Amino acid sequence: MSIYFDASQNFFHLSNNEISYIIGIEKEQYLTHRYFGPRLAEYHQVNQLQMIDRGFATNPISEERTFSLNTLPLETSTQGSLDYRVSNYQFRNIDGHCITNFAYDHFEISEGKRPLEGLPSLRGDQGQTLAIYLVDSIQSLEMVLYYTIYEDLPVITRSVSYTNNGTQIVYIENAGSMLLDFPRCDFDLLTLNGAHTNEATIHRQALHPGIQKIASTRGTSSPQHHPFLGLADRYTNEDQGDVYGFHFIYSGNFVAQAEVEQYGSTRVQIGINPETFEWKLSPGITFQTPEVVLNFSRQGFNQLSQTFHTLYQTYLIPKQWQQEERPILLNSWEGNYFDFTEEDLIRQAHLASILGIELFVLDDGWFGQRADDTTSLGDWYVNNAKLPNGIEHLADVIHEQKMKFGLWFEPEMISVKSRLFERHPEWSLQVPNYPQTQGRQQLVLNLSLPEVQDYLIQMLIAYLSSNKIDYIKWDMNRHLTEVGSFLLPNDQQKEVSHRYVLGLYRILSEVTERFPKVLFENCSSGGGRFDPGMVAYMPQTWASDNTDALCRSKIQYGYSYLYPPIMMGAHVSDSPNHQVGRNTPLESRFLIAMSGNFGYELAIEKQSPQELEMIKEQVIFYKKHRKLLQFGQFYRLKELDASYSTAWLFKNETEALLVYSNGLAQPAQTVQYLKTKYLEESALYKDMNTGEIYSGSELNHAGILVPRIKGDFNCFYIHWTVIR
Repeated sequence: MSIYFDASQNFFHLSNNEISYIIGIEKEQYLTHRYFGPRLAEYHQVNQLQMIDRGFATNPISEERTFSLNTLPLETSTQGSLDYRVSNYQFRNIDGHCITNFAYDHFEISEGKRPLEGLPSLRGDQGQTLAIYLVDSIQSLEMVLYYTIYEDLPVITRSVSYTNNGTQIVYIENAGSMLLDFPRCDFDLLTLNGAHTNEATIHRQALHPGIQKIASTRGTSSPQHHPFLGLADRYTNEDQGDVYGFHFIYSGNFVAQAEVEQYGSTRVQIGINPETFEWKLSPGITFQTPEVVLNFSRQGFNQLSQTFHTLYQTYLIPKQWQQEERPILLNSWEGNYFDFTEEDLIRQAHLASILGIELFVLDDGWFGQRADDTTSLGDWYVNNAKLPNGIEHLADVIHEQKMKFGLWFEPEMISVKSRLFERHPEWSLQVPNYPQTQGRQQLVLNLSLPEVQDYLIQMLIAYLSSNKIDYIKWDMNRHLTEVGSFLLPNDQQKEVSHRYVLGLYRILSEVTERFPKVLFENCSSGGGRFDPGMVAYMPQTWASDNTDALCRSKIQYGYSYLYPPIMMGAHVSDSPNHQVGRNTPLESRFLIAMSGNFGYELAIEKQSPQELEMIKEQVIFYKKHRKLLQFGQFYRLKELDASYSTAWLFKNETEALLVYSNGLAQPAQTVQYLKTKYLEESALYKDMNTGEIYSGSELNHAGILVPRIKGDFNCFYIHWTVIR
């Protein structure tokens, strides 16, 4: 691994064993993107820049009509002149002018990777970082482009800092984190789109001229558009072909876009959404942007996923949880909703303990006067009518059952019907003279306010200091509206959205660092804020409020492009399903939930004796194979089709497990041989159900006959052990 600067030819070469990334300097001033792809042993600029006298092209050097920034492949944009494509930054000075002229100044190379102040980012000493400094000498502005390349993965991270070294205030209207230009446009664009209860739907389309964009202005990354885009060769599939993946480590409003411009290049740009952003940059102040992960695969989407999985498990989630096994849980929500007593919970926990379940989670309804979702958010005192002996007593009883205890919070929200709102109505997001819009009959606390952050930190510390809470489910059930603050001046009101996210990160950082052994699960009505920024503090996320096995097979399939199964909360729920009303076999519900971070969320006391016995056997099976399912490599074996048929594989050095779901049964079923593709070619694998032994090469290439399956939503699995 190295970062090398060729002074004679003015280019930087970032490389490791798998990739190269090359940046040129033109006219001693402009940064050009020269290459990103498979490793190059050396680089001698064989891919020369093409210089043509183009119509309507402006020329920074008037006598060189073939040199125009509007046609060059760049590493960052210009502003107000020379380049008309989508921009990565925008400044406005106190005179209202929006012109800058950044030029290359110098660079620095350092070992390891620097943390980003106030922001989550990847960790790791196994890399090098390049900082390229650009300066606008007229306004004394400085821009630094940061690139980190990892030693062991085909990954580069990028971010930008903007500093005002002048004497006058400037305003940043657009603070992008990454821009690069590819000298081609024959890509497919890959995005994960969706909705509440229908997250992470893979959308693939050919790029076309113009701007193709996904974005959020909801205050969170949102279930509608995940902060990710991919550019894949047209023939790329799960197992072959080139693909570039770009993932934004940020939990607020974002934009990710690709522009195909007039001469056939593609510009990719990612950053905080400028529609809801502005930042007052006073003299001497620096603004740091969030980080973007750039991931390259030569072997299709599965290899891209493997890199993301390894990267986030190793360099993003809290260190405590990198190799820590996750407990099987029972969540109280769908079995009780708001209607429960202490006696109910104790009985349910006792039964769960008999079944071998390891964590009992008390969800919404335990605090204030909470009998429904119209009241009490913000009043984080125990509801004595439901829990007369308090949370600590309930936790003690759960612990006596040899189980861990978990508790639900929605810290960012406040109910109008609450003591907290009566005391501090100014703590909610609001704009003077306009009504406050309620969602789910609740408002949003203004996390940009330090006093609100302090209140939430102190409240959570008070609960966790008892050392009786082992798990926190952190929920967030509405998006932001009336985004304003009484405490900021008029010219800083568009800072509130980003300050909210920074406030959230401060709370999470302080609480999770103080209680590293508490397992935090991120939730936002399911996958409403499932992004790398949250994963940096909470190692798992409730992937969707939709627990239907068929829907979940699609949702978990989509999220697996970016996250390993251990990060995706997945529960067996009742049938018919509470979200879509579908009846599915208990075995199918188990095999799909087992393929994520496994638990149950059902009315456990209403299960039949036969169902309870099946649950007990499922728990035994999962515990036996937990290490494989939580820490093994995960591969998708077939692309999701119109009938929702899916197949995936878990494997490690000693065993492998295949899960197949037929989805919706089809007439005239075609002959299918399912190839495992990723087993060790020379190893022997024993089928633990039949005792038959096969070579990895036979399973990989000849494949397994998929039996004819009558009926919808049926799943089966095959488990092999490796014979040495």
